Amino acid sequence: MNIIVDAFGGDKAPLEIIKGCALAVEEFGINIILTGQEAAIRKIAADNNISLQQMEIENCSQVITMEDDANAVLKAKKDSSMVVGLRLLNEGRGDAFISAGNSGALCVGATLAIKRIKGIKRPAFAPVLPSENGFFMLLDGGANVECRPEMLYQFALMGSVYMEKVMKVNNPRVALANVGTEEHKGTELYRETFAILKNSTLNFIGNVEGRDIPKGMCDVVVCDGFAGNMILKTYEGVAITLMKKMKHMFADSFKGKMAAALVMHDLKELKEKFDYNKYGGAPILGASKPVFKAHGDSKAITLRNAIKLSIDYVEGNAIEEITSALAVGAKR
Repeated sequence: MNIIVDAFGGDKAPLEIIKGCALAVEEFGINIILTGQEAAIRKIAADNNISLQQMEIENCSQVITMEDDANAVLKAKKDSSMVVGLRLLNEGRGDAFISAGNSGALCVGATLAIKRIKGIKRPAFAPVLPSENGFFMLLDGGANVECRPEMLYQFALMGSVYMEKVMKVNNPRVALANVGTEEHKGTELYRETFAILKNSTLNFIGNVEGRDIPKGMCDVVVCDGFAGNMILKTYEGVAITLMKKMKHMFADSFKGKMAAALVMHDLKELKEKFDYNKYGGAPILGASKPVFKAHGDSKAITLRNAIKLSIDYVEGNAIEEITSALAVGAKR
């Protein structure tokens, strides 16, 4: 299997990206194409004693930054590591593409350079997040601020297929993020979407309120990109703040340090459970080929995990399954 990786995407690129790729090559036996400035990649690899075995480098002269206009980069930075990586994927040089770079640019690129699965209205950014007893997928996580009911239905369908085929969740429970659990709650968009999902063949369990999402009541949480991005950023912010508060609570006094020694194992388990590095990143669901957005501050282990997810995505034939589900159609 060949995985294309944007070596210059992300806050810790290219060092952590290259290290993550080396971990994946050693563990999974895959081939990787790194896109980016070849001289810099080889120097950093040599300086840090990182093997580039089973890695091909596609030289690029440009890098997309977080300040770049997402809608303009395909034309303005044709020789950037992200755009070149998308082009190689479109040409069939690899089975999947991963970047930790500009999220907006990657979503636009996945739509315009890779194209959508036939019948899909809009691709969705679909992060997997930890819950009380497992994990869940949130979509849309921010790619589409304004949505129509049929788009939310397609998000639900794609999320359900992904969770079953890639994350191995049997008969995923789909819920609609809303301000109340009653069927009549929410805006017209959410009321119409509720009716569509209720009459579909998906395992739709109804509305879910924000406070219940972390409890693991569902496997797929569906909403428009505006609400989804608010949920995502709030979720991440609360987790980071809580961990910082706990760290200070246990470290700022002798009593706290004594207590920490007694519960250290449990604290480590809690931290690992809510560590985003575990899930690596999020697929751009709806793109006709596997495109993954790794976390912007990805470390080597994060990138390794993102590569593992992309492998599972390809081997699970998720895109073909989504295409088939659309063709068959759910009862609307």
